[in-house]
Amino acid sequence: MLKPVSTQTTEVGGGRFAIVASNYNSQYVDAMVEGAQRTLANAGVELIKVVRVPGAYEIPVTVARLADNPSRPFSACICLGVILRGETAHAQLIGESVTAALMQIQLQVGLPIAHEVLLLENEEQARKRCLDPEHNRGIEAAQTALEMARIIRELKPD
Repeated sequence: MLKPVSTQTTEVGGGRFAIVASNYNSQYVDAMVEGAQRTLANAGVELIKVVRVPGAYEIPVTVARLADNPSRPFSACICLGVILRGETAHAQLIGESVTAALMQIQLQVGLPIAHEVLLLENEEQARKRCLDPEHNRGIEAAQTALEMARIIRELKPD
């Protein structure tokens, strides 16, 4: 069952957030990027850096590079993409690889990563999860990133 996104947003009053988004299936990804940007801006985020990459497979290496900057760290990173299944196992392999790589980066670096690289069966699912404001997964990813940035900040030793 597809759950609507919450309208609540964590107020941060600052912070640096990165959005790494695929250009592939841009008609869907663009709507998620817009939803994420709007949510972050409404929360008072200091900086929103958007990096567009060719496809979902290129997202992890970009996140790893963004995370490797101790002088200007990000509070969290939001990863957005849409992978549509085809007739081969390629989409499944891409989806699993991206998920594993993002989890590895998140654990190694301690950077919260909101993962909304969606592996979907068809365009109907993509429309519902990306273009419908009630279910826009970009908004949900930004809300998760804001909350995780707050949690990680609270857990840091003084």
